[in-house]
Amino acid sequence: MALKGRQWWKLVGLAGVVGVAATGAVVARDERRRRAHTADEVRTVLHDRYARVAAAHDTQGAVPLDDVPTGLRERICTVLQRLRPRR
Repeated sequence: MALKGRQWWKLVGLAGVVGVAATGAVVARDERRRRAHTADEVRTVLHDRYARVAAAHDTQGAVPLDDVPTGLRERICTVLQRLRPRR
């Protein structure tokens, strides 16, 4: 059974609707998972991460926090540098 002219477009449109619905479901699930944490849990996780980083950089004596870009322009430049293809 071959699909004719308008049937292809209907199939493409239906696939697009299914794709949008699936993306919305994934985003909603991730948002629920993110909001499920309390402020104390988030604080605990951040303190644990900092402790691990500090332990990894124990030979330096302190974690270098000045290397973190503070402005929006610096953060965007950092992200763009990571996305550039390496040669």
